[in-house]
Order: sequence, then structure tokens, then C-alpha cells
Amino acid sequence: MENPFIIQSKQFDKEFKKLPNTIKEKFLDRLDMFIIDQYNILLKRHLLRGKYYGHESINITGDYRAIFKFISPNIFKFVRIGTHSELYKG
Repeated sequence: MENPFIIQSKQFDKEFKKLPNTIKEKFLDRLDMFIIDQYNILLKRHLLRGKYYGHESINITGDYRAIFKFISPNIFKFVRIGTHSELYKG
């Protein structure tokens, strides 16, 4: 299977720039893991409901999540990154 192609939205890039360096590094580690095995148990990949219906999430840390959308085979678009409360509030 080919490695996935990753796209990042402008919103994702904006949020990523504001993250602490430790969280940025942790995301990059998790992204490497995602590229190797999208279903690695440590990612806790899962489908979302509500305003993010059609999207999925992976865990970055205990509180940080990255939200992405499956675009087509091997193409994923990361659209948001932040704490659970930042992403899922109202």
C-alpha cells in the first residue's frame, strides 16, 4: 500500500503555528505513525459526529486531537488541531 498523501487546511496551519513546540513535535510523531499505519491503536482513530460528521480524529496527547477528512484513496486532509474542548465546544 502506498503512503498516504497529507493535505493541511489553512485553519489547521493557523492552529498548528500557535501550539507549544512539545505538541507540534508530538503531532509530527503521530503523523509519522499515521503514515506507516493509519489504524495504529495508539492513534485511537475514530469517526466523528455532529458538526464534524464525515471527519475522523486521532489522538495527539491525552487532550490534543487532530481532525481530518478522508478525501480519496491515500489522500487525507487535516482540518483542525487543538484540545478536546477547543475543537468540540458548542
